Amino acid sequence: MVAQFPEEPKAKRQALLDTVESLRDVILAGVEESEAKGTMPRATVDAIYEAGLFSFKSARVLGGAEADSMTQLDVIEAASAIDASTGWCVMIGSGTLANLSAFLSDEAIDEIYVGGKPPKAAGAAAPSGKALPVEGGYRVTGRWSYGSGIPHAEWVAAGAMVVDASGKDLTPPEQIRIVVPRSDVKVYDNWQVVGLRGTGSCDFSVSDLFVPQRFTWGGEEAKPKRGGPNHLLGRPGMQTTGHCGVALGIGRQALETVTELAQTKKRGYRGTSALIADRGSFQWFLGESDIRLRGAKAVVLEIIEEAWDSVCDGITPSLPLLAKMRASSTFATEEASVVVSQAFRFGGATAMFSDHVLQKCLRDVHASAQHQMVSDRAYENYGQFLLEFPDANPMG
Repeated sequence: MVAQFPEEPKAKRQALLDTVESLRDVILAGVEESEAKGTMPRATVDAIYEAGLFSFKSARVLGGAEADSMTQLDVIEAASAIDASTGWCVMIGSGTLANLSAFLSDEAIDEIYVGGKPPKAAGAAAPSGKALPVEGGYRVTGRWSYGSGIPHAEWVAAGAMVVDASGKDLTPPEQIRIVVPRSDVKVYDNWQVVGLRGTGSCDFSVSDLFVPQRFTWGGEEAKPKRGGPNHLLGRPGMQTTGHCGVALGIGRQALETVTELAQTKKRGYRGTSALIADRGSFQWFLGESDIRLRGAKAVVLEIIEEAWDSVCDGITPSLPLLAKMRASSTFATEEASVVVSQAFRFGGATAMFSDHVLQKCLRDVHASAQHQMVSDRAYENYGQFLLEFPDANPMG
């Protein structure tokens, strides 16, 4: 049975954070295997699923927690502070499930939620597929990259562009999302990477696959059927909390790890060695870094609270606000990257070993920073809105 959570926001937030902490031991027990195999162990996946974390963004009418944006940030940060790959998979798995639970038809939901239980879901938002309209649905062909969590998924969501009989995109362009059984998808074992190794972010593809209309959504008429204010946030609105949470969680893990290490590790040549914690340079770093992470989170919270107030009034955030949300994700990721890089340096040679947390934090935070969502392009887009460029685009 998948866990249920309180309805009152503060009680819900605390219950979700308590749930994350209750999974600490099982998450840590699976880290070595996830690093080696490139995906989370089944025991970790099952524990997260049964604890209800893959459903924590989903509609309450389907058993989800329907957490607000601020709680989403806290939950992903807490999970990522234990293990970045776990936090990332909770971000992607919960976001994918929340979207399909909100937008799919009642008929599709009945098929996916077997016995009323939510499925494990994964996917990729990029419209890398081509969807040809046919009677009753679409014939879809495409290959998608970065399908985080797909090795343990039961259903897969993906983006596609609608094409005509000649294979050309429609004019104006029309983008849809499709949902298909994992068994209909070819998964490529190509996730051999430097960081976020345990996310299983493999490529996947389909070829001339018939997807019934009821398993798609998109176009101007696409409106959420369930799930409350969350789904008015759009993209990048719904992704901000996840990317910020992952980065800030890694930053906090690195800072806590190096703080503990500094109180026992000495550096320096014979006769001059001293505890790292006794060095003024480390004390300066520690104080500044704590404020960096707190400051970055405060910026993110201010912006997502503004967006949350908007959607609670039934108003989709303005394009400038969406651009500001995306830019805050880039800012949080950059600040966390600075903290982690310096923490690794203070860890000295000890931090280089493959079983040390600091080297993993270094790899993971820089891997998360490679995502297009948090690229420096986000600053350019936001700057264009500040300059009132007429063609500014949050996802440009």
